[in-house]
Amino acid sequence: MPAPLRTPVVVGRPCSVAAALELVGDRWSLLIVREVLFGNHRFSQIARNTGAPRDRLSARLKALVAASILERRRYQDSPPRDEYHLSPAGRDLVPVLESLRRWGDKWGVDSPPLTVLHRDHPFRARTVCAGCGEHPRAEDLHSHINAAGWAPSGPISREG
Repeated sequence: MPAPLRTPVVVGRPCSVAAALELVGDRWSLLIVREVLFGNHRFSQIARNTGAPRDRLSARLKALVAASILERRRYQDSPPRDEYHLSPAGRDLVPVLESLRRWGDKWGVDSPPLTVLHRDHPFRARTVCAGCGEHPRAEDLHSHINAAGWAPSGPISREG
């Protein structure tokens, strides 16, 4: 398993979801990743297609590079200009974006503004258990708490 990109400060329950949201949990970060995935590597392209204010975009790009989600690559020396590419960690966000797109197609828009194709047909991802190959149902899943001092209901009381 690769080392964490950085150790985010998470308040409350120790949780990988909370840690991930500290790294990419704002609107602009995931839209930036979407644009770089679409092949838009330059600041002006990302700004145009996300609608992010330039100062906020600049800050998010710096944060995504610092978190090793994006990589900066120089494409021009005079004046110096860089473009942005997905790192391995950034590429691992592709299924997250696909899940959000599918959810948004169903619950967020009247008509999907984009169709993702796999070769000659619409792409539809599905989740299967790598251990047994079954399609998981919510009622078949349960959690084992690995964080010391925590239970599914919250922190374990040290009193009594």
